[in-house]
Amino acid sequence: MAVAGRYNEVVLDHYRNPRNVGEILGSPAVAQVGDPASGDVLKIGLRIENGRVIEARFKSFGCTAAIAAGSMTTILIQGMDLAALDRFSNQDVVAALGGLPESKLHCSVLAEQAIREALRRYREASASVAAGGAPCR
Repeated sequence: MAVAGRYNEVVLDHYRNPRNVGEILGSPAVAQVGDPASGDVLKIGLRIENGRVIEARFKSFGCTAAIAAGSMTTILIQGMDLAALDRFSNQDVVAALGGLPESKLHCSVLAEQAIREALRRYREASASVAAGGAPCR
């Protein structure tokens, strides 16, 4: 089946014109999830200041849904505070995209996993700095 027949226009727009592609250098809040052997990999980086996401970027190696999920995730989380980020789920991505085929829901799960891991790394680095360690840059 052709890509256009399988996905709605929101998904196709984020696939064809992904937002916030790239990396955030020097941030501890970076995570890569997925399995290169199976084909879908998502890397998300966050810049967090004063307990709020001020910038989010992604890179994806994968299918249409993986790219669209990464793109939409960066839009959804920019401006979120850490409490809201804790509540972020793959269903937020699916809803914002207007749905994904059942066989592609794992791409939205990758987005949630990447956010959870990036947030864990951010908190770990912040705890280290609070304990007297060098700040991550």
